[in-house]
Amino acid sequence: MSQPIHQPTYRMLPAITGFFVAILLISNIASSKLVQLGYFTFDGGTILFPLSYIFGDILTEVYGFRIARRTIWIGLAAQLLAVVTFAFVGSLPYPSEWMAQSSYDSILTTTLRIVAASIIAYLFGSWANDALLSVMKRMSKGKRLWQRTIGSTIIGEGIDTTLFCVIAFAGSMSTGLLLTVILSNYIFKVAIEIFATPVTYFACAKLKKVEGVDVIDQHHDYSPFSWSVGTPSTSSAKI
Repeated sequence: MSQPIHQPTYRMLPAITGFFVAILLISNIASSKLVQLGYFTFDGGTILFPLSYIFGDILTEVYGFRIARRTIWIGLAAQLLAVVTFAFVGSLPYPSEWMAQSSYDSILTTTLRIVAASIIAYLFGSWANDALLSVMKRMSKGKRLWQRTIGSTIIGEGIDTTLFCVIAFAGSMSTGLLLTVILSNYIFKVAIEIFATPVTYFACAKLKKVEGVDVIDQHHDYSPFSWSVGTPSTSSAKI
């Protein structure tokens, strides 16, 4: 009889996953408000959402791509649950004395097009970010973390921002404005990743010490459509 594969128990992974999912849900709600900072105009969720990529970097760097991929799917499921719940509650009858239905609808319910844009952009942007970081870590043998986090974010956020804006807004605004929105969001998100690099270094170093693990993926299955975590090959890589 074959023996079951032992899965390591990580102390901090549940907390990291919880914060990751919270960032996604809060960002979606905050997106209902437009924000203007200097020359940049973007939705309020853009302020917090880049942290999800930082969390993705930390998950992939410490625990490996397969655990990061599973966390992506957990986040996706939470987003779908939130959207369905808000839409269902919004459709329920309410007492005539309650005057906040229009406010509820404008903040917590969104069009199918926006929902589709958010889910597709999140799935493929996050997957590209984590897969690229994993490949770069294997190729660099665990060195130069800053190159991996920034490089993967440049690609991942580019895919995420472009997909979301095109799916959500193409045809509803001029091409010039659409390009401005894409560029504003992209620059802001990548800038946050760059400035947060020291925090990412600190978090990765602490987690590797606490968890006693530093995964360098040796597999080649980077399909986003998998739940399997498996038993990754590991080695000690200094940052």
